[in-house]
This record gives sequence, C-alpha cells and structure tokens, in this order.
Amino acid sequence: MDTKALRYFHEVAKLQSFTLAAQQLGVAQPAVSMAIRKLESELNLSLFHRQDRKVTLTDEGRRLLPHAERILTALTDAEHEMDELRGLGTGEVRVGIPSMLGSYYFPPILMAFRHRHPSLNLSVIEAGTWQLRQMLEAGELDLAVIVSEFLPPELEARVFLTEEMRVTVAKDHPFAGRQSIDPQTFFDQELVMFQEGYFHRKIVDRLAREAGRTPNIVFQTNLIPLIKSIVKQGFGISTLLKLAVDGEPDLVSIPFSEPVWLELSIAWRRGSYLSRANTAFVNFLLDA
Repeated sequence: MDTKALRYFHEVAKLQSFTLAAQQLGVAQPAVSMAIRKLESELNLSLFHRQDRKVTLTDEGRRLLPHAERILTALTDAEHEMDELRGLGTGEVRVGIPSMLGSYYFPPILMAFRHRHPSLNLSVIEAGTWQLRQMLEAGELDLAVIVSEFLPPELEARVFLTEEMRVTVAKDHPFAGRQSIDPQTFFDQELVMFQEGYFHRKIVDRLAREAGRTPNIVFQTNLIPLIKSIVKQGFGISTLLKLAVDGEPDLVSIPFSEPVWLELSIAWRRGSYLSRANTAFVNFLLDA
C-alpha cells in the first residue's frame, strides 16, 4: 500500500474535499484523485462517496481511516528519530495549551525554555481540552496540557501542576465576603462559562451532575478577558483558576465548600517516539 496514497486519502477524509486536500498537500488536484483511484483499485473497495462537490467516507473508508492515521503517525515518528540520529535540523516542539494556562501560567515558562534552548523551534497551539486531545492522538501535536481526570488510556502523561478551580465574582457581589460557596448556591446564580470542550466547562458540568442541577448559563465565551469583564460588571459569576484571578483588584475568587483541585499534566501519545526536543521541554516543565 503506497504511503503517499494513504497521506492523500487521510487529507481528503479530514477536509472532505479533493480540492482543499490538494491545496493543503501542495499538489495538483488530478494527482490526488488519481492516487485515490489507484488505492481504491488496489483494495478493490470504494473509499469515498462523491456527490457533486461533497466528499464523504464510505463504511470501508471509515474502517481504513484509523489505520491510515496510525501508519502516518508511525512514519512521522520514524522520520524524526532518524533526523536526530543524523544530527539534522534544530528540533521542534509542538505543544497544545488550554487558553487559561496559555494566558497566565505558560508565557514565562515558554520564554525561559526558549532562552535555554535558542536552537529549538517552539510552536504553541491554544485550544480546548477535547480539541487538544484529538490533535495529539492524530499526530498534529507532539505534546499537550491535559487535565488528569480527562486523560484517555491512549496518552501517557506527567503531572506538573496542581491548581484550584474557584468561584469568581465581582468585588461588590454579595458572595465576595464568603469563605466558601457550596455547589447548590453556585448553581442558583447566572453563570458566565467557557464553551463546551474546555476543561473549565467540563468541571462545571461534572459538579452540576453531582449536585443534580442544570447550570443557568447566560454567557458563553472562550475569551478570558471578556469573562472577567462580564463578571466585573455584575452580569454573572464564573469559575476560573486561582492563578487567573490573582492581581485582579475588581475580582474575588472563593473556594468551593469542597475545594476543586485540578491536576494538570503534560501528555503525549503512548508508545510514540518522544524526540530530544520534546523530552527537553517535558523535563524543563517538570523542573519549573
């Protein structure tokens, strides 16, 4: 089975378009179409439904896709390891970070790592926990920050930070003077929340299920400055990591009656090759 054809197949399946896949791969569209037809002929199977401009996987194509992803990921790992053995390149770290940590915890760490390893290229992607997991499992990232309780068995990880998730209110809110807030009281309020897919939202959803409540979410946004602004103006309350509220004179963070502690881990695909550049980043993060 031709690995180039598998790469073309994977790109078409991901983008659901021969045209977009060709653009992404940097080749002519007829080359992509020809490679896919050849692959289908070799397998004696139809891999795509072709309807006008819409391209979707057949049942057979869906069965092939995870195999193609594993093969292509293994090839990429092999290429990276052989490059390192030959001493080629400067090395690259591709790491995914949830937005709250990307804004408040990681900037000094990333700058310090870059200062220590100036020859390494550092690519940082900010996204929600679910998207980071998918990108990591698909080989689009080398490393990602994942909350330990959402860690699937396909990933290996090391805990680097334990941080408290707190109720966040305006300084003049009636809750501002409280020592703690129980979940029932929290869910009586109008809430400003991250959208689904972010670990902050998953934690709140879990707390709601445990309390037998449905969150009254009046604003949803992944922009932390906007969440803070809405809360400051008294249009709702939220939950943020303590580190994201420190130094904000107009906001108060209050622990839950049963404190919510999160273990944050740096994760990678289990069994995959961890390059020297990625190993250096993991060790630096754990030391930091």
